[in-house]
Order: sequence, then C-alpha cells, then structure tokens
Amino acid sequence: MDQTMAFNRALVEKYDQPGPRYTSYPTAPQFHSAFAIDDYHAAARASNEALDPKPLSVYIHIPFCKSLCYYCACNKIITQKTHRAVEYLEYLKREIAMQGALFDKSRKLTQLHFGGGTPTYLTSEQLGEVMKALRQAFNMDDSDAHEFSIEVDPRTIDPERIQVLREQGFNRLSFGIQDFDEDVQHAVNRLQSEEQVRALVSAARAAQFKSVSVDLIYGLPLQTVASFDRTLDKIIALRPDRIAAYSYAHLPERVRAQRLIRREDMPPPERKLELLELTIHRLTQAGYVYIGMDHFALPDDELVLARNNGTLQRNFQGYSTHADCDLIGLGVSSIGKVGDSYSQSVKELSRYYGRLDDGMLPVQRGYRLNDDDRLRREVILDLMCLGRIDFGDIERRHGIVFRDYFAGALARLDEPLEDGLVTIEDDALVLLPQGQLMMRNIAMAFDAYLDGEQQTRFSRTV
Repeated sequence: MDQTMAFNRALVEKYDQPGPRYTSYPTAPQFHSAFAIDDYHAAARASNEALDPKPLSVYIHIPFCKSLCYYCACNKIITQKTHRAVEYLEYLKREIAMQGALFDKSRKLTQLHFGGGTPTYLTSEQLGEVMKALRQAFNMDDSDAHEFSIEVDPRTIDPERIQVLREQGFNRLSFGIQDFDEDVQHAVNRLQSEEQVRALVSAARAAQFKSVSVDLIYGLPLQTVASFDRTLDKIIALRPDRIAAYSYAHLPERVRAQRLIRREDMPPPERKLELLELTIHRLTQAGYVYIGMDHFALPDDELVLARNNGTLQRNFQGYSTHADCDLIGLGVSSIGKVGDSYSQSVKELSRYYGRLDDGMLPVQRGYRLNDDDRLRREVILDLMCLGRIDFGDIERRHGIVFRDYFAGALARLDEPLEDGLVTIEDDALVLLPQGQLMMRNIAMAFDAYLDGEQQTRFSRTV
C-alpha cells in the first residue's frame, strides 16, 4: 500500500455511507441462534485436530463502568457497586476453566485483550485473579513476544498501577482520551485532564510497555476545528506509538445514553469532514503512517512494519501483528472465532450467570463459514490489511478464476475505478492513495450478504 494518503473532500462526501468495519466476514448480522453450544464444541475439536493448530487468542469483556460516557454504544453496566464485579469474576473464572478444557495444552496463548466497559474498573488484585485463572487453564506465552493488551480509562488508575499492569504480563496499553477540550468533555460526561494522561503515558514508558496507543473521537458535541487542533497538539506531544481516531456515530434512537447529548451541541456534518481532514493532515505531518480503518502508527511501529512486509492481520480487536489465531471470547457479550466459526455470548448478566450455573458455556449465537465465505473473507482481509488483492494468490489457494468468480463484484467497482479510488491491473486490485479512507466501500463490493436494509445497521464508512 502506498505510504502517502490523499484527502479529497468531494469523494469523501460521496462515499460516506453506512457499511461494515469488517472485523469479521461474514459480519455479526449473519450470526444466528441455530449455532449452538454443540457447534462451538465441534469447532474447538476441529481446531485441535488441524494439521497445524493455530495459536490461541483470548478476549475478555469487563462490562462495568463507574460513570456513563454519553457517546458510548458499548455493552456496559454503570454501577458504583464494586461487589458486582466480585460476583462477575467468580463466573468469569468458571468460564475460563470450561473454555481452557476445550483446547489442547500444546497450543500457546499468544494474544490477550481486555476490553469493556472499563477493564481497569477491576482492582489490581482482581485482575491478578483473572490472570492466575488464565495461566491455570491455558498454556500462556510468558515471553515478552506475546501481545497482551488492556484498555485503560485514565480516570480509574494512577502511575503506580501502570507498573503493576506491566508486572502482571501486559505489554500494550490503550488509553481512552477522545478529546482534551474541557467543554467537549463536559458535553459527553467524561472529564480527565491532560496532566493525568501525561503522567500515565510517562509511567508506561518507564515501565517499558512495548506499545502505547490512544483513542480519539471526532464529531463529538461542541468540537470545533480549533479545539480539536489543540487536542491534536497535545496528542502529538505525547508521541504515542499508535493513534486510533474514530468517527462518532450519533444514533440516539438506538443508543439510550446518546439522548443525554444536547442536539444543538452536535456539529454539522461538514464539521466532521473538516475534523477528519485536520486529523489526517496533522498526524501524517507529525510522522504517523496511516494503517487503515482510523489507525495511525509511528514508522517504526510493528503495525507499520507488518503492513509493509505483508503480515498484518485483522480481527475483532482491530489490526494485529501476530499470526492468525483462534480467538476465544470470554465474558458477557464477547465474540470469538474458532476454526471456521464465529460465536457470541449472551448479552445479559442474568443469562450469563444462568448458563454457567447450568454447567453450559454462555454461547448464544454464531455462524459457521462455508467455502464462499472463506474465500470472500480472505479477499476482504487482503484489501483491508495489504491494500491490494493478488488474483493469482487467491486463484491458487481456492481453485477459481478470479475475474470469473468475482465478475459481479468487479462490475460494482466501475464508479470507484472512475473516481481513482482503486485500479485493477492484470493480476491485482490495488487501493490508491485517495481510496484509503474508502477501503470499506471497496470491500463492500465483495460482500455477498450486504443489501440495502442490512447496510443501514452499520456506522458510516468515513
């Protein structure tokens, strides 16, 4: 993929429509309840019996938060009652043991990610209990070559705890910042100071974390180009290894918390484009490389190196440098990918507890991929990770003639071709610099399930 990036406002406006983020293919709307616990057990057995079993990855969902961020659409429980976490951890440890029993101990657990909610809602002792349970149930990779990450709400921890997280085995941190502007923070009920974040990032450097990333959101209430420019000044001064700049999707009709945001505070649509253009300009001028899908990284970061050498991966947690793993989802609402299947756990705590009390995994729905799904997933992931689709590689692996099999998809790309988003060569489809922001739109051409009704369920592509 070309290292440069072009921002064409007219094209961005033209292609800014709802579409999947393709952290999976098929996407979550295709999951169904006919995929049951027996199917999950069968997928785990098949993954163990593969000629070359994949390493393991674990995602753990911690649903609790002490306060409500008005913009947040995640599956969360707002509570100051910390005893609820005590109960949750008892069930989570039970699920860890049940899941660990399904996978051969010869398989290394090389990736681990805690998301939420607020993972740092847990105390150091509670997090230590979870790590101990994981080590008892799985063959954990205890070398620092592993990728163990945790999402951090800067309001919930101090610099001393950063060192504890490192000692517990984490080597990657993601700080949720969103915006440093105080008016914006008041509008979304998330107050945190620049000094607070700077102290935590400094502590992470001192503790020798391998990667420090920050999350930003553009399009929040009361944001202006001038105010967000000041936030970007402060972010660039922090010099995190990675930056994720997400577009805020304001859907108060679907997300109850967003109804607390005053309508008159929302920026007009053209403001979002100005903020996006500003973000791209400032970060690339500061030396960051656009990876794709809202993500930027420093030139020597592992993500950039992996993208350049063709080993970049994409999963439910976003971009990764590690080999494709079987992903085990743990905790309420978590999603996993084992073998050629996806699975998702129940979203309600009461049902989560009830399933485990009955001795059953809390799998609620899922999906088993067919041959066409596997082929299209590979095509879409190549586009998202490499910025190109090599026809010959796909043909050799799947025994097809690419132009014949995907004649319909290629026909749907006539307009992006004319607009200079992609080029189709004799042996490859290549994403061009001004098409990088619209890679989701290009991927949608290869999606066999996307129709008008389903498309509206997704966030906008830009």
